[in-house]
Amino acid sequence: MKKFKEFLTAILIIAAVGALLYFMYQRGSVKTNRELAGRIAELSPRGGPPETIDGLRHAIALYEDQIERNVREGAQTGVYWKILATRLADRNMHNDALSALEKAIYYNTEDALLYYLTGVSASFVAKSIIGFSVNDINERERYFNLAEKGYLRALEIDITYTRPMYGLGVLYVFELDKPQEAVTCLDRYLSINTSDISAMFILARAHFMLQNYSRAVEIYDRIIDRTRNQSEKNEALNNRDYIQGIIYG
Repeated sequence: MKKFKEFLTAILIIAAVGALLYFMYQRGSVKTNRELAGRIAELSPRGGPPETIDGLRHAIALYEDQIERNVREGAQTGVYWKILATRLADRNMHNDALSALEKAIYYNTEDALLYYLTGVSASFVAKSIIGFSVNDINERERYFNLAEKGYLRALEIDITYTRPMYGLGVLYVFELDKPQEAVTCLDRYLSINTSDISAMFILARAHFMLQNYSRAVEIYDRIIDRTRNQSEKNEALNNRDYIQGIIYG
């Protein structure tokens, strides 16, 4: 009898806790719906339909499941396009990758990776345009412009994202002839990735383009001191000697 009473008491406690949790959920849901209704009413133009907060709250509650389902489906669709774009880019199918990236960005406009990948693929597409038609020059410039915007947008979203910094450095030095912008990007990049030899080479080249010869020599000396790759060391030595020949005649 005693065990039965204890069992019954436990059941009642569980039921009470369950009822309390359900009440709290319902209360939280109502609060969320009211906040969302208030937000919609706040954003609506004065000339719009006379939507009251209570009316909107009721409509939100009515369609809540459908709204959540659509949100989940939209998020899943965005992930699908992101995966597809990445795989296409990995296989050097950059035209198709750009189409997939455009769709992925439609579903997720604040994903820095998508904009970085746009920069990468657009750069490859631009370099693949070699002059089959009279419009190729304009198309090439358009894709390089898209690449720059992609990298810059990625950095707007995440200022610490190093991949677009490096991408911009390459783009500015080798394609767009903007060495000063390259110096800015690569200085930021190397302040984070201090031992990246390839970035040092590009930065030295940017300073050479700007005729900052002493600075370029300093960077080549840094490469010579840090690299263990003999080929990189020889390249840095040759470049340094060439620049010193310009400085000292």
